Amino acid sequence: MSPKGRQAKSQARINAFDKLVNEQSERSQRGLELYIPPGPRLGNTVIEVDAVSKGYANRLLVENMSFALPPGGIVGIIGPNGAGKSTLFRMLAGQEQPNSGSITIGETVKLGYVDQGRTLDADKTIWEEITGGAEILQLGTQQFNSRGYVSRFNFSGSDQQKKVGVLSGGERNRVHLAKVLREEANVLLLDEPTNDLDVNAIRALEDGLENFPGCVVVISHDRWFLDRIATHILAFEGDSQVVWHTGNYTEYEEDRKRRLGREADQPHRIKYRDLTRQ
Repeated sequence: MSPKGRQAKSQARINAFDKLVNEQSERSQRGLELYIPPGPRLGNTVIEVDAVSKGYANRLLVENMSFALPPGGIVGIIGPNGAGKSTLFRMLAGQEQPNSGSITIGETVKLGYVDQGRTLDADKTIWEEITGGAEILQLGTQQFNSRGYVSRFNFSGSDQQKKVGVLSGGERNRVHLAKVLREEANVLLLDEPTNDLDVNAIRALEDGLENFPGCVVVISHDRWFLDRIATHILAFEGDSQVVWHTGNYTEYEEDRKRRLGREADQPHRIKYRDLTRQ
C-alpha cells in the first residue's frame, strides 16, 4: 500500500467512529471470529496526557509527554524494554502517578487493562477463570457458547481443564486477554497481547480490534500487527523523549528516518535523562 493509501486507511477509522458505534448489528457481530463487546459510548474526551514527566530514583523515563487519545483510535506504543511503556499504562490506569503534569480521564471512559502482572486464580481451570463457570456468555447483545469463546484463544478440548497455576507466561497472557475482552470496556489497554498467539488467533484479534467501537492502546513489538491496525504510534525514542505520530508503524519509521537521517539506522543503547526534583 502506498504511503497515501496507508494514511487514508489510518484516518478512515477515526472518521468512521460514529458509524462503527451505530452499526454493531447482530450480523456483523456474528461474522467476527473474535467479537469484542462494546462498552458505553465514548465522549469527545477519552484520555488526555499533558506535559507528563515520570521517573524513578535518578532516572527520568519520560519528560514533558503530551497527547490526546482519539475516540476511535488504535494507538501502538513502541520502544525498547525499560523505556517506560508499561509505566505509562500504569499511570493511565491510575496505579501510579506522574512526577509532574496531568492525566485527564474522560467521564465516559471504562478501562479494560491487560497488564503483564496477570493476577489469576491458580486453583481454577482455564475455562472457569475465563467464563466464571457459565456455559453461555452474554457479550454485548449476543450470547455465545462459553467453551467456543475460550477456544478462540487457542484453548481447545482438554486444555480448557488445565489449572491456571501450571500455565506458562504466554498461556496466562491468553487467559487474561480473554477475560478482559469480555468486560465491555470502551478503552482497552493491551500490553503485548499477541504474545503466544498463533497466526490465526492474531488475525482474529486484529479483526476484533478493527471492528471494536472504542479506543485501543496497545504495547507491541510486532511491527506487522501494528501496521495492520494502528491509526497512531506513540514512540519511546530514548533520552526520555516520546514522539506522537499519526499513522501506522511503517509511516512512523519513514518519518523517523526523515527526522534523524543516518542516525535512524544506527543501533543505540537507551539513554535516560537525570531526574531532578523541584
